[in-house]
Amino acid sequence: MSRDNNSIIVGIDVGSSNVRTIIAQQIRGEEQPRIIGVGSVPSVGMRRGAIIDMDDVAKTINESVESAQRMAGINVKKAIINIGGCDIGFQNSKGVIAIGRADGEVVEDDINRVISEAQVIPLPMNKEIVHVVARKYRLDDQDNLKNPLGMKGVRLEVDALIIESSTTHVKNISKCLYQTGIEIDDLVLEPLAAAKAVLSKKQKELGVVLINIGGGTTSLAVYEEGDLMHAAVLPVGAGHITNDIAIGLRTSIDVAEKIKLEYGSAIAREVNKKEGIDLAQIDSQEEGVVSRHHVAEIIEARLEEIFSLVQKELSSIGKARLLPAGAVLVGGGAKMMHVADLAKEILGLPAQAGFPSGFGGILDKVDDPSFSTALGLVLWSQEQREFQPDGLFGLKTFGFLPHGNGETINKIKGLFKKFLP
Repeated sequence: MSRDNNSIIVGIDVGSSNVRTIIAQQIRGEEQPRIIGVGSVPSVGMRRGAIIDMDDVAKTINESVESAQRMAGINVKKAIINIGGCDIGFQNSKGVIAIGRADGEVVEDDINRVISEAQVIPLPMNKEIVHVVARKYRLDDQDNLKNPLGMKGVRLEVDALIIESSTTHVKNISKCLYQTGIEIDDLVLEPLAAAKAVLSKKQKELGVVLINIGGGTTSLAVYEEGDLMHAAVLPVGAGHITNDIAIGLRTSIDVAEKIKLEYGSAIAREVNKKEGIDLAQIDSQEEGVVSRHHVAEIIEARLEEIFSLVQKELSSIGKARLLPAGAVLVGGGAKMMHVADLAKEILGLPAQAGFPSGFGGILDKVDDPSFSTALGLVLWSQEQREFQPDGLFGLKTFGFLPHGNGETINKIKGLFKKFLP
């Protein structure tokens, strides 16, 4: 099979618990990208989605990429990366312009200009825009337009969601990638990438919330009528459950993680109170038997906190218990037993684990909710190549669009080449 670099798409999910790399190839005549390489290694140097040690993060990324490269038999030159963390911010914005052509026809330049107008918002010096999400357009008296291209009018407006991050975080993640010799193709907000891989068009039309339970944070994205309504990053994740178990049972973090994955349950009443866990079978240096019911109580308490915070976010936009397609859970935390059942109880919505779709190739390696973000990055990049070959933003739902007062990706490239040998 040909390994033309132009047909290769690489997504790297740099998370607090793991760094996952997906290498896919777009085969001519095939709609679905074919997965040809997968790499996943435990993350070091990250906390709550933020970098605390750049050398450790760069080393971990390199290990993950090398693992995927060995499987695919190619060298990675550029990749699309996720961005997350608790410093992600969101603002609603509107842009208004006059149509430029004398005949009033909306052209690509008009859409780009109105998107640029939506970016003109007050931002702190240490913040920059990561995404401009065009929710809907208005052309004169015609409202709720998805794409006004080719229509005729005088005044064009856009209702947009601005997603921002700290300039420091963007610089740090960029430097880590350049230290590994990989060029950044794009940065994509974590829950938006995951939604690309697991949510169907019908779910987005009906109304759905995607909940990404990561290691250090839980992120969410709410869709209705096909558009992104709301997004948020919460400072609690599955790693906090592991810490709670370690404290409650007085065990090491490694043992607590194994207990969580092998014996954990999100609903304590589903576990027999007489059932025990022999710690010596998990780690020869541990001893004693602990109650599995007690472990479930610890897990349930922390997950109740997470889902209560999600419910608070839904209430803030008036969508609590009002999303017909319910909640879709992804991330490593979505794999715990009965977690969807607990989500149903607290959110008052249908709930299910989300599994990525839309791929060919080595599917057995990635049929897992924890790979949703990495696979979504691949689909995101594929869509940008197919529909936005000239880098036009606003024609599709999302687009990377750096703010004029912040550091753009191109500026970052030039800056960090100085750090490279």
